[in-house]
Amino acid sequence: MTTDLYMLALAAGITLLMWLPYILAHIANVGPVAALTYKADDEPLPAWAARAKKAHYNAIENLVPFAALVVVAHIAGATNEATAAAAVVYFWARLAHYGLYVVGVPFGRTLTFAAGWLAMACILWQIVTVGA
Repeated sequence: MTTDLYMLALAAGITLLMWLPYILAHIANVGPVAALTYKADDEPLPAWAARAKKAHYNAIENLVPFAALVVVAHIAGATNEATAAAAVVYFWARLAHYGLYVVGVPFGRTLTFAAGWLAMACILWQIVTVGA
């Protein structure tokens, strides 16, 4: 398995787990019965849990183009050291984005989002230039 595909699998794996903190916070906030019967869906989450939910949604939104780019690069034979490095940067940037967003570090989410976006742009560049 290439580094690119491995990082894609890891990114998908962490995205699969990102919902747990805010769901557990919701259960702790309203109780398991209210949480599981949807009676408390409109109850506000603690601020950190609301940020965790937003960070999770953002991770899902960015996983789609990252996955498409990694798969296209793999199929096109455009994977190389640059795409591998970009995939590693993407993974760590997204993990840092989640943590910094949840904690509420000023400028943290923006900088890590930009790092992930640039990593995807690097993979796209390799597809367009190497894979063509």
